[in-house]
Amino acid sequence: MKIKFLIFLLVLASCKKKEEDFYEKNYTWQALKVTATAYNSVVNQTNDNPNLTAFGDSLKPGMKCIAVSKDLLIKGLKHNTPVKIEGFNDVYIVKDKMHSRWKNRIDIYMGEDVQAAKEWGRKKLKIEYGVPKESGLD
Repeated sequence: MKIKFLIFLLVLASCKKKEEDFYEKNYTWQALKVTATAYNSVVNQTNDNPNLTAFGDSLKPGMKCIAVSKDLLIKGLKHNTPVKIEGFNDVYIVKDKMHSRWKNRIDIYMGEDVQAAKEWGRKKLKIEYGVPKESGLD
């Protein structure tokens, strides 16, 4: 059992390294200071179809996604843009957009864990978003 688990961890680390290599090879990174909040795919936070984003993507708990305020869309954080968030190890992907009343804000998707979103609260932090290098990734 221990050997299977170690093999699993090695495969997982290899996949993570390949993902990191992909992003570093294909994107340049732009830094930005934003306000970060969290949201869940539950009816009282969204609408009667809480797993469907404003871009038409389907959300599932465990996905590393964010919503962005519409002013950030104009700055380049468009649909499927990779984003590194200060304090998180994983790369998140822009999959949703927020109401136009919000400015300079991201909303981190936390599945259905409402308590985790409440505990996160609101923070000002640095993000870096990927801008495709001249390789036809657009």
